[in-house]
Amino acid sequence: MKLCRFKTAEGAVRIGRLQEGETVADLTAAGFESLTALLEDTEALAQAEAAEAPSVPLAEVSLLTPVERQEVWAAGVTYLRSKKARMEESDFSANAYDQVYDAPRPEIFFKSLPEKVVHPGEPVGIRADATWNVPEPELTLVVNSRKELVGVSIGNDMSSRDIEGENLLYLPQAKMYERACAIGPCIVTGADEATIRQWTIGVEIIRGGETVFSGETSINNIKRTFDELLDYLGRSQSFPHGAMLLTGTGVVPGDEFTLAAEDRIRITVSGIGTLENPVAIV
Repeated sequence: MKLCRFKTAEGAVRIGRLQEGETVADLTAAGFESLTALLEDTEALAQAEAAEAPSVPLAEVSLLTPVERQEVWAAGVTYLRSKKARMEESDFSANAYDQVYDAPRPEIFFKSLPEKVVHPGEPVGIRADATWNVPEPELTLVVNSRKELVGVSIGNDMSSRDIEGENLLYLPQAKMYERACAIGPCIVTGADEATIRQWTIGVEIIRGGETVFSGETSINNIKRTFDELLDYLGRSQSFPHGAMLLTGTGVVPGDEFTLAAEDRIRITVSGIGTLENPVAIV
């Protein structure tokens, strides 16, 4: 099932179930109040999947990020390509990235407050004081308050590679700034890890109507298991409203590439859909 949040033409925020034929079933009209509540209750999830609800054309609504009150975290250096890219950013940082790729403990860091997550179709940001900016397409794990994996989504972990490469201690400035995180367009429930690892994740960057970068990889190239990543995320932590964990990127543009204002970023996961955002300077 593909759960989403959407805004009507009148401005009302509702939850829905994406359907074939470019429509969304209005689950709010069927009595379901929030995605967070659904993700806490497996029985309610089953009821939402089977519920008869009014269908609304997608063209008449605006999809919102499926993040409600969940904290957003991220894991880094989970793909070999990501490790190599980080090592290329700086000789100073290379040894640290090499070590964390093979270490028992993964790199996990806080990414975004829920209210700062960018909706599908809205601009993601590149820092005005950075010169090397890239998107990072990432599978996003969705957990409830019991730290159980209940779904997956698509995330964009926007990054300023020159700032991170200058000094590892600048990671928060390279990763956590205005409009640095987008998640959407929905949460897919009911898929196990073995199924998800058969999916692909890719990114296309369009500039002036032309594709200036594209790449794709298998989600199965994530080195660590989902249980392993979520175990470390949940250690000495509580998530009263659940959490979302971006799982690292395996598709990295070349060193000569940087994003520009008005670029469009399309991130596609074969089992989920496409998250698309324009780019703006912040």
